[in-house]
Amino acid sequence: MPAAPVLRPAGKPLTAAATALALTTAFLWGGTAVSNQFAVDQLPPLMVGGLRFFLAGLFMLPWCLVERAPIGITRAQWKPVLVMAALLFLQIGTFNIGGKWSTSSHASLFVNTYIFWVAGVEHFVTRTIRLGWRAILGLAIAGIGVALLVLSTAKPAATAASGMDTPTLSGDLILLLSGLILGVKVLYTKDAVRQIAPGTVILWHDFLGAAMFFVASALTEPMPTSAPTWPTIWAMLYGGFVVSGFCFAAHAFQLRTYGASQISVFSFTTPVFGVGLGVLLRGDALSPWLLVCGVAVAVGITLVNLPEGSEAEALE
Repeated sequence: MPAAPVLRPAGKPLTAAATALALTTAFLWGGTAVSNQFAVDQLPPLMVGGLRFFLAGLFMLPWCLVERAPIGITRAQWKPVLVMAALLFLQIGTFNIGGKWSTSSHASLFVNTYIFWVAGVEHFVTRTIRLGWRAILGLAIAGIGVALLVLSTAKPAATAASGMDTPTLSGDLILLLSGLILGVKVLYTKDAVRQIAPGTVILWHDFLGAAMFFVASALTEPMPTSAPTWPTIWAMLYGGFVVSGFCFAAHAFQLRTYGASQISVFSFTTPVFGVGLGVLLRGDALSPWLLVCGVAVAVGITLVNLPEGSEAEALE
């Protein structure tokens, strides 16, 4: 998923190529929920999580070698790595299960609420950042939009089948839980990377998380009875190599040159792309409440990520 808002000084102005890469990365991230839906059409949700992050770990091995990040970890580093892996298991597990019981459009919107959980916790609980009135307004707008979509799903009429997937209240609530867990994971990652190189953390949390998924899947899920189809194979390759691999690398590459606030401001497009891909590829119904929630989340992300005192603010 895209990076959470990080209040860090902006780097040099974004070039056209950097802007295009940021938007491309946001678009590819937006396809996560859609690829997951194609994968869980045939494979159990926990198995999908294991396969996705095993592939992501394979991507991270050469990445760590290129970056000269340590492959091994010390005894003191085991705890943060295990916590990261457990949070990955819980977050992706709830995302895959909730997505199977809902639609890719709902999954794209609800999981991206993690940005608001991060901002809210850092402002109201840990007090490590101070949100301005615009950011707090963004939290409120997004919260109202999400609440309206959840309430619309709870109505009997909303459960009518449309497209390839059907939203359910239980699925939507599990997806919201996934967004909350992702927010916790982002906050914990900020501390973990102070102890371990980012590439090393991701490598180990991918492989250990994949192991947790495979064990849980073997204990609780039936084995597939048929060979995976090409849509399932492409979906797994997309989720493992493109989303968890390339998108991570592209984001890390850009953070070396540009400020996190410059890159994260494009994250408002991720749920928009996700909804669009869900409608296009899965036949999700583009209901009025889905549109309202999509706009509310996009506006909320923009207001939370827009730096205080930016040029945009000076023009107000």
